[in-house]
Parts: sequence; structure tokens; C-alpha cells
Amino acid sequence: MQGLPSVPLDLLTALLLAAIRATTFLLLAPPFANRAVNGRVKAMLAVALALPVAARLRESVPPAEPGALITAAVQQAVVGAAMGAFVALLFAAVQAAGDLLDLFGGFQLASAYDPLMQSQAAVFGKLYTWTSTALLVVSGGHLLILQGFLRSYDVLPLDAGFDTGTVARVFTSGITELMLAALQIAAPLIAVLFLTDIGLGLLSRVAPALNVFAMSFPVKILITLTLAGFTFSLLPGVVGDLADTARESIVRMVTPAPADAGGEG
Repeated sequence: MQGLPSVPLDLLTALLLAAIRATTFLLLAPPFANRAVNGRVKAMLAVALALPVAARLRESVPPAEPGALITAAVQQAVVGAAMGAFVALLFAAVQAAGDLLDLFGGFQLASAYDPLMQSQAAVFGKLYTWTSTALLVVSGGHLLILQGFLRSYDVLPLDAGFDTGTVARVFTSGITELMLAALQIAAPLIAVLFLTDIGLGLLSRVAPALNVFAMSFPVKILITLTLAGFTFSLLPGVVGDLADTARESIVRMVTPAPADAGGEG
């Protein structure tokens, strides 16, 4: 009986370490972090992402010692989790925009726990999150994110150090991107609802006999439902921009800072 072909130890180690980085990334990065994606599918996808890069990572494999391998495994898990958390932070802007509309439109009282996204959200928060996930997959934005993730293996090999200062700067810019994207989506309707509140306030001064407080809820809900389509039409462009930003920021996050960066700052 012919024996099975032997696999080089350094190639197997590179595959396992690369798969650890991919697994922690997929656990946090949308749309793969959604609970609708089965755990086995995530595991198989992580191995599939690690297979094409394992051969060129053989030279960066740490020594075959328990301490070095455990340290490398923990480092790869941290790197993947940091990149996945950053992508999740970017796309949280869409749900944040929906939450703003729920808050200003009077839908916040109808919030409920979403088991798929594992978060508390109201009507527009859920709608915007589901729509952005569908747009991300249909438009191929998830492929851009995976492309940026695969480039991280070239920028940060298995034996390279992880610059926490660079990660902090990228996360700071990610928070800025989140706020800008949320305002870009929700600002038009929020402005209309703000003017509605002003108009209702003036109406209460002109006609004090009217119960303006009781009228405000149905009026704002009607305006929100009527004009929500205008903000909804902005989602495709915003999701495309977020996918491009995520692809570039993943690589920038793991790029080592220049040696003289500290002196120049």
C-alpha cells in the first residue's frame, strides 16, 4: 500500500498560522460575522484563504518550538481580530444612520434584539443593516475586503511585529469615517425632522388649544416613512465607499511605521 505524501512541517505551520489570522478576521468582519453564516463555512473559508498564501509564508514561519508557536498563534489571532474589528467599525456607520432616523423619527421605542447581528436595533437600524449587507455581497464589496485582507500577509508576514501605534491611528480615522458616513446617510431626513419640530413648536404657540405633543408622533412618523426613500437611495454609494476604505485601511493598519516617524512627529 502506497503511503500518503508527506507535508513539510514549515508549510503546515504557515497554513495553520495563516488560518488563525483568517478565522479571527472572519469572526468579526461583515458580512462574514453574521450569524446566518454557518461556523463550518467560516472555518472552511478561513482555510481557503490561507491555502494560496501558505507557500510564500514558509520563510517567515517561527522556530518549531512550543513557546514560539504559541506566541505566533496569539499574535496572528490579535492581528486578525484587529482588522476584523476595524471593518466592523466602518460598516457600523450604516446601522448608526438607521439608529439616528429611529431616534429622530420616533421609532426608537420599537427596538428589539436582532439575533443575527447580535445587537439592539429599531426598525430603520435593522433595515439599513440588512440592506447594506445585501448590497455588500451583491456589489462584490466583500471581495474587495478579502482582497485587502490577503494583501496583509504580504505586508505583515508571520514573524513580523505588530505596531500598536499604527493600529490606534487607523482606528481613530475609522471612527471619523463612521461619523461622516452616518451623517451622510441620515442628515437630509434629520434636517427635515428638525424643521418639523420647529414647526410644531411654533404651532403650539399660535394655537395653544391643540395637543401638539400628541400630534408630533404620528406627524414625524409619517414624514419619516414618506422621505426615507431619499436616504435609502444613498446606501449603494456609501457601501461602495466603505468597502474601498476597508480594503485600503486593512493594509495601512498592518504596515510597519517608518523608523524615523517618531523623530519627525
